[in-house]
Amino acid sequence: MKKYILSLMVCLMLIPSGFTPVEAKQAPSQPVFNDISGSYAKEAILRLAKRGIVNGNGAGAFLPRGKVTRAEFTAMLGRLLGMNPVMNDLPAFRDVPNQAWYYGWVHSGTNLGIVNGKGERLFNPMDPVSRQEAAVMMVRAMKLDSSRGDMDVADRYKDSEDLASWARSEVGTATTKGWMQGSDGFFRPYDAITREETAMLLDRVLRSGNVSDVLDSGYNSLASGIQMGWMYNGSAEQYISYAKTAGLNTLVPRWYYIESTGAVSDKTDQKLLNWAQLNGRKVWGMLGNRSNAEATHQMLSDANSRRSVVNTLAGYVVKYKLNGINVDFENVLPEDRYNLTAFIRELSAELRRWGAVTSIDVSPDLGTDWTAAFDYAALGKSADYLVLMGYDEHWGGAPKAGSVSSLPWLSSAVDKFLTQVPASKAVIALPLYTREWRFYPTVGSEDISLIEQGRRIRQQSASMVWNDVVGQYEAGYIRSGLQRKIWTEDARSLSVKHSMVEDRHTAGFAYWFPGSETPDVWQAIMNMKRYKSYSFDI
Repeated sequence: MKKYILSLMVCLMLIPSGFTPVEAKQAPSQPVFNDISGSYAKEAILRLAKRGIVNGNGAGAFLPRGKVTRAEFTAMLGRLLGMNPVMNDLPAFRDVPNQAWYYGWVHSGTNLGIVNGKGERLFNPMDPVSRQEAAVMMVRAMKLDSSRGDMDVADRYKDSEDLASWARSEVGTATTKGWMQGSDGFFRPYDAITREETAMLLDRVLRSGNVSDVLDSGYNSLASGIQMGWMYNGSAEQYISYAKTAGLNTLVPRWYYIESTGAVSDKTDQKLLNWAQLNGRKVWGMLGNRSNAEATHQMLSDANSRRSVVNTLAGYVVKYKLNGINVDFENVLPEDRYNLTAFIRELSAELRRWGAVTSIDVSPDLGTDWTAAFDYAALGKSADYLVLMGYDEHWGGAPKAGSVSSLPWLSSAVDKFLTQVPASKAVIALPLYTREWRFYPTVGSEDISLIEQGRRIRQQSASMVWNDVVGQYEAGYIRSGLQRKIWTEDARSLSVKHSMVEDRHTAGFAYWFPGSETPDVWQAIMNMKRYKSYSFDI
């Protein structure tokens, strides 16, 4: 692992009818509306209000026949799914101000891939949601794949020719599931969906299959697979704060190093250790080599030296009641490939005697000398976990500018990794840093944190375009008279990466490094982890 140094303000949404939208207010514990007695959706409205999904105008009215805006519908979907609003540091849309009550909900839905914009960085939050748009967003939210048969169902409507091509299958699915119905044989795809129609849609979805049970079952982020982060600089107090915010359940403090003498130094922090053990966090003390190839070679190539290090680490595990050791060796010589595998095999066998695990950090296999020392398959047989460092696609001194970790590159790296290592042993590490690139007089870059990334983008009024292929924004601007570019890492890009990795059912995630990110990153990651945990049977 390379050492990179790297409110919600609720406001009134002005709409033609002049009422304060449901999503800007807290749901009452005993909802009472004075205008729904004659609505066919009365019971649905009351059930949804009790769950905090919908609300009225603050003056006792629900306005059942009022139109629903894109911002409102997105917020309702988010609440239905049990998500939290996410205040993305990098705004996805130019027309969604961060002071707006719906900013967090729009970005929550965008990060999850449930809602999209309507043009180049435009969301049109005040536009009414059409019935076909509602069908598409709901089917997407419920993770359903529409089929050819669903298109045939949509074709039965008298106005089927009016259905947009991008909505035809989803309209059919929503009809097949009994969520949406037409009237007199017409679906009315371009009609704005009303508040009572929306209530019926949401209520029918909640009452489908196991949806309510899944959403009500609760979610424990600390028990949802490995969520680890290396400690880098900073104090124990800072690391504890990061662990709380990020929901880390596995701490990897950088306490142990192979010194040039062959000895293993001990920098165990008792305060951090005590907090972790009192708060249910596992501790994998990290063993580093300071990128010293010669000292690493001397240790690995001598069986007695390997045994001495293994015994020392086992002693630390027993003394400090550690849950494991994380080996982070960089700049290992290709000729040490066999002996590195032997060291991990010997360490794993010894630590298992004491109930502790062994993990080793590895880079993606690019067929270079940098990774030649890693026998992935053999290491996977000995170690309990292999941590794939999914970054440095374009490293600091690369001759070509580009992403630190684009989605296609990471997907390919993970898939190749999983052909050699069982998914149950694979932990995928994601970057909490990026690089600012310059192109003149030669290509060069500067490592920056996500905090600094946002500051520069705002300060320079950068142009920012979402690239759906790489799963990142590309931000460009002029600084100090030179053209600059950043392939961003942020709440949205990391959500996309999380979704891809979750589909591979790996053992968990790691991050390099907690403390360089903006707070919204963890909000978005927790949303994605929760959403990916849902398994609807509809």
